[in-house]
Amino acid sequence: MESEAEKTFHRFAAFGESSSSGTEMNNKNFSKLCKDCGIMDGKAVTSTDVDIVFSKVKAKNARTITFQQFKEAMKELGQKRFKGKSPDEVLENIYGLMGGKDPATTGATKATTVGAVDRLTDTSKYTGTHKERFDESGKGKGIAGREEMTDNTGYVSGYKGAGTYDKKTK
Repeated sequence: MESEAEKTFHRFAAFGESSSSGTEMNNKNFSKLCKDCGIMDGKAVTSTDVDIVFSKVKAKNARTITFQQFKEAMKELGQKRFKGKSPDEVLENIYGLMGGKDPATTGATKATTVGAVDRLTDTSKYTGTHKERFDESGKGKGIAGREEMTDNTGYVSGYKGAGTYDKKTK
C-alpha cells in the first residue's frame, strides 16, 4: 500500500512544476493532494490543519517536504481524520484514500459564452468611433480602422476636382 502512496506522492509533487523532479512536494501540491484524495474533508481536517501540519513536518527554512516527512504528516492528519483508531490502521486508511489518484484538473477555467459576453463582442451593435473599426461582416479593419489615414495624392483635402488635371490639358 505504501508503494502506491509513494507513486501518488510523486505524481502530485511534480504536478504544475516543470522543473520539479517529483521527489519533494511544496505546500500548494500537498494541499491539492489532501483535497483531491479526500483526506481534507472540511470538518475533521480543514485546509488550515493541512497547512499547519505541513509547516510542522518540513525543515525550518525549507519550502518542500520529502516522502519521509510526508508520511509523518499523513500520520498526524490521519489521527484527526480517523479518531480512535490505531496509528497503523490510520495510515492504512489514508493510503487507501490515496490509492491510484492523479492530480485533478477538472473544473479548470473554461471560456464562457454567456449572453453578456456575446452581447459585448457583437460588432454590429458597436457605435461611434468603435463602429469604424470593423467592416460589415464583423471582421476588424486593422490599422485602417484605428488611425486616420492620410491621402498622399498632392491635392488639398477639400478640393472637389481631384484627378481632373490630365483631362483638362489634353
